[in-house]
Amino acid sequence: MTRVSNEPAFLLHATPYSETSLVVDLFTRDYGRVAAIAKGARRPRSALRAVLLQFQALTVSFSGRGELRTLTAAEWAGGAVSPRGDALLYAFYLNELLVRLLPREDSHPALYDAYSEAIAALCREPPFDEALRRFEWRTLREIGYAPDLQRDSSRRAIEANSDYHWSPAEGFVLVAGEPGAGGANDRSIVRGTTLLGLGAGRIDTANGRSQAKYLTRAILAHHLDGVVLKTRQILVDLQKL
Repeated sequence: MTRVSNEPAFLLHATPYSETSLVVDLFTRDYGRVAAIAKGARRPRSALRAVLLQFQALTVSFSGRGELRTLTAAEWAGGAVSPRGDALLYAFYLNELLVRLLPREDSHPALYDAYSEAIAALCREPPFDEALRRFEWRTLREIGYAPDLQRDSSRRAIEANSDYHWSPAEGFVLVAGEPGAGGANDRSIVRGTTLLGLGAGRIDTANGRSQAKYLTRAILAHHLDGVVLKTRQILVDLQKL
């Protein structure tokens, strides 16, 4: 990669670099996460300063070799307004997920499209649970960490009216006994209907959305090796307040 022009992208993160520049972490459609120096972007009259905004669709051009490219141009591609309120925190959470889980320059066009759809959903009216779970699961699938939602640990088809426990080593293990025997407050138990809904990208009940949240949280925590996501901790702290 020496020169790329007019590449669809979103800004995930920006860090000051020298007195006038930024190092930007871009999520591009065809090249994955790309780090680049935006020279002069911190100057008051810089054209880049007004364009390099998170959660806005961009087209960017960059050049160079190695891990750090040079951003040569960026333009606003139009689209929805930025998320606000709680939705803004959720959008930062999506960015942190990508930064933590995606290696640099690993192309994921389908995940890019899913991110664009998730940001658009966060610009609409709540609830946002379904959009968040859909994006989390798409991320897990794209990077190869998603367990099979169609078969349990014994390779039997997931049954809608059965309960399951997720095991990092085995996948979904059928819970013995009557459905619901694990107790309504047992967050390690997930209903078959929830698993099938996750696979279809749609969960219709509040209980299902709650189960899906704790399930994806457990799977992500396992693959993050104990790293606590800052945005998730902020959301937990706000809920406690």
